[in-house]
Amino acid sequence: MRRRRGWRVAAGTIVVVVAAALWAAAPAGAHEVRSVGAYRFVVGWGTEPAFAGQENSVQLLLTSRSTGRPVVNVGNTLHVAVVFGSQTMTFALEPTFDPDTGLGTPGDYRAWLFPTAPGDYTFHFSGTVGSQTIDQSFTSGPTTFSTVQDPMTAEFPVRAPSAAELSQRLDAQLPRLAGASAASRATLFGIIGMTIGALGLIVAVVALVRGRKA
Repeated sequence: MRRRRGWRVAAGTIVVVVAAALWAAAPAGAHEVRSVGAYRFVVGWGTEPAFAGQENSVQLLLTSRSTGRPVVNVGNTLHVAVVFGSQTMTFALEPTFDPDTGLGTPGDYRAWLFPTAPGDYTFHFSGTVGSQTIDQSFTSGPTTFSTVQDPMTAEFPVRAPSAAELSQRLDAQLPRLAGASAASRATLFGIIGMTIGALGLIVAVVALVRGRKA
């Protein structure tokens, strides 16, 4: 009986190790995999392909290099800055798992955002994991993870204008709207002036008539 239990424990351990290895290797095709000291970083968009204007997330799958097991005790010590061109915004990383209930995927951390422009983005991780200092940047591209695409490339059957296109159209119409407003104001002031003039003329006529009667 003891031997059977020993085999069961050993088999269960092997299953856990294999499952962890498969979990870590699964996203490698669309994510960048990098050894960072004692840890293994797998980084990319949470949803790929990534499209501008749609909710997405920076995804970090974090495992220990020595054991291959997910790291679940990061806490608030690690942050990610999302860089696009000259613009940068820092986000907190949130675990997608609950260690109390066991729900979610251990070692899966996200930073939620809406990428609003197509192009390449850089994810800069900084802070600490355990006792190790982290300062690593990951940039999207053909050999790493998805470049953010213009959604018009996948829209069907009717292509909707993007936020950038709507902004350009609005910028083009603003001078016309401003001119129309100025013309409307001039017309309104003209009408008011004519009305005041007419009222003044009526008052003068009435006064003249009364003067003649007197």
